[in-house]
Amino acid sequence: MILAIEAASTDPSVAVAGPDGALLAVDGWSATPRQAQELLPRLMDLLARAGGSLAQVTGIGVGLGPGSFTGLRVGMSVAKGLAFGLDIPIVGIPSLEAWLHAEPRADGALARAGARDAYLLLRGSDAPRIVDRDDVPRKSHLVAPAELAEAFELGEVLSPVRAAGAVAEAAAERLRADPGGDDLEHLEPRYLRLPRGVSAAVAQER
Repeated sequence: MILAIEAASTDPSVAVAGPDGALLAVDGWSATPRQAQELLPRLMDLLARAGGSLAQVTGIGVGLGPGSFTGLRVGMSVAKGLAFGLDIPIVGIPSLEAWLHAEPRADGALARAGARDAYLLLRGSDAPRIVDRDDVPRKSHLVAPAELAEAFELGEVLSPVRAAGAVAEAAAERLRADPGGDDLEHLEPRYLRLPRGVSAAVAQER
């Protein structure tokens, strides 16, 4: 089984999939200030509901961002802890690509980058870019967390609460091609930029 975590926003998700990437179960929610305490229990509960156990887990998939600095650190810490403790491979998957894969109707994926900025990945683009809230394409179908949609007054958006399923599918594909996965020690979230007041040195220490 593959466990997956996608925590690049305030709408995180977890998933369980078979070794072939077939989705067995997914759970997504709007995070509370207790996100760090919720993530692992929700993942373990989902694994049990899927009829699995930690002994059956063969790989971990985790969203790399860009997105919420805190969410990504929490998600990465849980994922790396599981991979280390179970001695199984881990694979990092770009978060916004997973959001778009999970929501085929979306034209773009939008994650918070700052008070007025967001990371935007348009479908078909090679990489996300940072845009001001006034430059967000209003007529597009976007996948974005609820708090960002409200803050930027975007109206109706699609939520990324099923994105962990896409992370699991992509992780399974990667592990079939490369059973060793990514380097556990050096795998880190991908930030297009760090939050204001956080230096690169501080980020590496966390």
